[in-house]
Amino acid sequence: MPTGTSSGIGVTTCPAWYQYRIGEAGRNGRPMSTRAAALLRKPGQPQRPSLLELFFDLVFVFALNRVSQRLVEELTERRIVLIEAGETLLLLLAFMVLWFVTAWVTDLYDPQRPQLQLLVYTAMLGALVMAVAVPHAFGDRSLAFAGAYVAVHIVRGLVIVPILRGHEAQGRAAAVFFWFTLSAVPWIAGAIVADAARGLLWTLAIAIDCAALLLFYPTPWSRPNQRQWPVLAEYLSERYRQLFIIALGELILTTGSAYSDASFQHGGTATAFAVSFITTVLLFRVYLFRAGQLLPEAIRAAAEPAHLVREAFLAHVLMVAGIVAVAVGYEIVIEHPFGHTRAAWILVVLGGPILFLIGRALVEHAVFDRVSHSRIIGALALAGATPFMTLLPPLAVGVTAVVVLAGIAASDAVHALGKPPERPHPPHFRQ
Repeated sequence: MPTGTSSGIGVTTCPAWYQYRIGEAGRNGRPMSTRAAALLRKPGQPQRPSLLELFFDLVFVFALNRVSQRLVEELTERRIVLIEAGETLLLLLAFMVLWFVTAWVTDLYDPQRPQLQLLVYTAMLGALVMAVAVPHAFGDRSLAFAGAYVAVHIVRGLVIVPILRGHEAQGRAAAVFFWFTLSAVPWIAGAIVADAARGLLWTLAIAIDCAALLLFYPTPWSRPNQRQWPVLAEYLSERYRQLFIIALGELILTTGSAYSDASFQHGGTATAFAVSFITTVLLFRVYLFRAGQLLPEAIRAAAEPAHLVREAFLAHVLMVAGIVAVAVGYEIVIEHPFGHTRAAWILVVLGGPILFLIGRALVEHAVFDRVSHSRIIGALALAGATPFMTLLPPLAVGVTAVVVLAGIAASDAVHALGKPPERPHPPHFRQ
């Protein structure tokens, strides 16, 4: 590999993970399997996501829309939120884990290989089945949701682990397979037991999946290390940004459909729709400002890129959850711009931007090792205003969110005025 290239984690000479990825010899000095060599991503391959990954993402626009519609129905019909919101969050986390693991698979392995393409199509079908089952996932379609989720992860392991035989990367793949096999038990058990126990078992299952992911899949026979998890900075950063755009697309789809389907369009609904559009633009601007643009450079500059990727994943989960809540909130505002504002509606209209700002603060910390005061002040302002919002109509609650987000965007613009572009300085910066 030529000196100065930034393939992988961005060092100037052939990095350790490069040797790990191509593997000149397998365990005990045996030659590496030809099949394993063919499966692993090669240095010099394009670092930008292919059309295959974008095709895969299409399902998640629909999936996020199903998740948001489920919560809308709960908030407008049943008037209770704690249990239903918890169930919806659990379903959302399942989609996020599926998306992230698939994204990391196409980062680690060659997406041009037929086996990888088949796995992406399998994940796409599984996510589609899960999305269709979302409205009744805790009812008569529980087995469809859990079965599709488990099947995607089990099939992936059954394909990848044997192909990597003779290569040390097999241990990493086996560890991932081990954890998803373990969590499959409460997933499937929860799908077939009575409703009361389903939530507990599925909470255990998603906790196993999330904890294993965040800990880089440790196993009784091995401990994860940085060298096991090579990172293509450009690729994963672009995938994160695409996930964020998917969430914004779902917001546009939800609010646009709500306005289009409104039984009576008047000044209030039109204003609410305009507020929802302005909010979408502001979310995009606040996300993109510097930290969102510099994430690839930050990953390359980090001493431990995989750990920065983990922090970025947490950040994007929070931001996507926040945007889903915003979509739910603004659909309600468009349908009910005036009148009494329920407490549950306030939680999504203002709580969504709060979640987004917390996630956005994590991105900034990952890139610059600090957090702008405007994010903290904005989140506190929204939280502080929440108790008083029951005195205002829903439209006014939405306008409150816009004012705070606009203030943050203006602060960003003033901060950048007349100053040179800031360079990334992630935690544990590589000197």
